[in-house]
Amino acid sequence: MTIQLTKTAIAVLLLATFSAPPLAKSHDQLPDIGTSAGGTLSIGQERAMGDFYVRQLRASAPLIHDPLLTQYINQLGNRLVASAYSVRMPFHFYLVRNDEINAFAFFGGNVVLHSALFRVSDNESQLASVLAHEISHVTQRHLARAMEDQQRQAPLTWFGTFGSILLAMVSPTMGMAALSSTLAGTQQGRISFTQSNEQEADRIGIQVLQRAGFDPQAMPAFLQKLSDQSRYASKPPEMLLTHPLPDNRLADARNRANQMPKHLIQSSQDYLMAKVRSLGMYSTEGALTDEQLNTYSQGNVREQLAAKYGHAILLYEAKKYDEARHILQPMLAQNPKNLWLLDLMADIDIGQKRAAQAIARLEAANTAQSNNVVLQLNLANAYVEGNQPAMASKMLNRYTFDHPNDPNGWELLAQASAAQGLRNEELAARAESLALTGKLDQAIGLLSKASSLQKLGSLKQARYDARIDQLRQLQQRFRQYQRH
Repeated sequence: MTIQLTKTAIAVLLLATFSAPPLAKSHDQLPDIGTSAGGTLSIGQERAMGDFYVRQLRASAPLIHDPLLTQYINQLGNRLVASAYSVRMPFHFYLVRNDEINAFAFFGGNVVLHSALFRVSDNESQLASVLAHEISHVTQRHLARAMEDQQRQAPLTWFGTFGSILLAMVSPTMGMAALSSTLAGTQQGRISFTQSNEQEADRIGIQVLQRAGFDPQAMPAFLQKLSDQSRYASKPPEMLLTHPLPDNRLADARNRANQMPKHLIQSSQDYLMAKVRSLGMYSTEGALTDEQLNTYSQGNVREQLAAKYGHAILLYEAKKYDEARHILQPMLAQNPKNLWLLDLMADIDIGQKRAAQAIARLEAANTAQSNNVVLQLNLANAYVEGNQPAMASKMLNRYTFDHPNDPNGWELLAQASAAQGLRNEELAARAESLALTGKLDQAIGLLSKASSLQKLGSLKQARYDARIDQLRQLQQRFRQYQRH
């Protein structure tokens, strides 16, 4: 194992997350490779730390805030979580625009996938196997155990290194320099612990995968793909730098999968649509190719639909709106409730300055599908583009109340407020966007300006002032993670 591999592996150990003290059922019980971590952090403390670091992630990483892809990975992830044991808090799944193959988890039940996983996964079960592995890091409390060990050895370095570790997971080249000095001298002990954690996450993860209705053979198949890439490439895949893969780990995963019932599981329509959307809109390397689309066009019905959708995406990205519409219209006529098609057609409408057409279609779909998140955001955007900002604000005020951690809602609300000349509402919405990226001082500044624009003693002024107090309390809580 090279020095680079050792250093980056430290990062994944410290980011391989926590969850509850084990109340696991018997078939998830494995030898405990560390302490229970019960004395290190409470669940509330872990969630508070997760809140702090996810804001840093939003500020520094190229997160993909695509409502369709965000909804898909959260539905997939939570399907797996529902089949996991020892879950004490909600999980949240994020997608980073990064062409290196990787995934990681950290405090607060937060799991991050690199968009390259859509490119390299052959089917939905393989993608699910990566998520199941990361979820199992969380439920086995690997990060809490690592933190306990780190605090014993060097109690003042933990908070100083965690931000660098997070950066290393998103971009290892940038993050490793920051880690090398603070963690010097402890690498070899940690890499052994990392390998144990990786195998434990595989063993628990493959059970979660199988219980959730996916193919357990997908886990060793995906690990084999990584191993093959490492063998024939000039440098190993990034995922092997952060998730060490000794031969016994692959063999153990294959042996466990072979003991489980074998049955063919097809990828869902949503997986196929997510794959071509990710490759067509967010990939800079190994982007959506004619070869990929031709393969799908000769496949089953789901793959054929994904192939047509992919062709329409490529035409839309090239601003060939009429050609994209020509492909999409008959598809949408046959699948009027399909969110992937509705979203793309709305984008084509807006690209051609046909916002009224998009609004009519989306209003009907939104009524029929009980206010789906994707449809709400699309409709609000169409209202903004169609010079109906008041309608957008009415919808977005409800949306941001229900989904306060979605940057899309606050950005659209700021645009709608600005279009109406509602300066105070615009400032308040932009403040919430800043708060989501951890820029609390700037957020408080904007809210103070919004408050000053209101009549003294008014309800709006009271609302802004109350939010300022909340953010100041958040600043105080976060200060402990910044002081070292």
